[in-house]
Amino acid sequence: MEELITKLSNAHGISGSEGNIRAILEEELRPYVDEMRVDKMGNLITVKKGDGPSIMLAAHMDEIGLMVKYIDDQGFLRFVKIGGWFDPTLHSQRVIVHTEKGPIPGVIGSKPPHVMKDEERKKPVNADDMFIDVGANDKEDALNMGITIGTPVSMDREVKKLANGKITGKAFDNRAGCAIIIDVMRQISKMDIKATVYAVGTVQEEVGLKGARTSAFGLNPDLAIAIDTTIPGDHPGIDKKDSVLDIGKGGAITIADAAGRGLIAAPQVVKWLIETAKKNDIPYQTDVGDGGTTDATAIHLTREGIPSTVVSVATRYIHSPVEVLDVADLKHCSDLIAKAMLSVNDYF
Repeated sequence: MEELITKLSNAHGISGSEGNIRAILEEELRPYVDEMRVDKMGNLITVKKGDGPSIMLAAHMDEIGLMVKYIDDQGFLRFVKIGGWFDPTLHSQRVIVHTEKGPIPGVIGSKPPHVMKDEERKKPVNADDMFIDVGANDKEDALNMGITIGTPVSMDREVKKLANGKITGKAFDNRAGCAIIIDVMRQISKMDIKATVYAVGTVQEEVGLKGARTSAFGLNPDLAIAIDTTIPGDHPGIDKKDSVLDIGKGGAITIADAAGRGLIAAPQVVKWLIETAKKNDIPYQTDVGDGGTTDATAIHLTREGIPSTVVSVATRYIHSPVEVLDVADLKHCSDLIAKAMLSVNDYF
């Protein structure tokens, strides 16, 4: 699992440019599924056929990133944020500008503090005041490099090991879910599963749950599990009253997120997963969140409604280039979902 998430995290694919991630999923999933296709939105749809209920497993492929919106006369790039960035995390980061001619390294710069006024130093720098420096001499130089309006930009980070089974890297939200969905399909390929399982890599989750909405409409499954990351309350700056979760203590089964404005999970789906975890001694946690939601919000409102929940990996510092998770939790999540497939006919 560590090798798999490293491969996925080190690859690049912001919302709307998920092709690199989709290619990895296609390669990894092909031995374990009966059908595979890419729909009009760019979602990867794979199917393992069965005679029982149909289950959609959804993991979004996109990561938050940037997009070039303007190239000034000196060759510096202004950008828009694609997805939910906290502006101070962008400052002074290395980035990769993904042109049709190939990747170009750059850095995010801003006005030096030495020339800031006193009131400017007291405030964090806004993204609107930042720019990307690729070393271009002028606008024409940048254009000759292949940089155009609309060129996607991602963070230049690679996975590194921390102590005690933890790793850090970019885009664990949601390459963790992609790694889990691959391992689930690997496991159930060796099981006698009655259900039809749709393993779906969705696009553009970070900018409106878009791929989940269209793929769920097309598939119309009997139930669904979104696989994603969520916020733990086990580090400085956050209280347990805001999140009871810890990394390393199992996957988080969502009861509700966004205080119910997003998903209120189907009770039978939650019961199925919790009883599976208990029966198989798989560590798990339950999650009620006040902010943030996932693909399950779009899926469960599709057509006449699809019973859904989320299985998440508690991940520190999400929506930053230095996310942290415990590799053991990836396996806890995939084991839980795979084992649950064996009893789906008893619940649905």
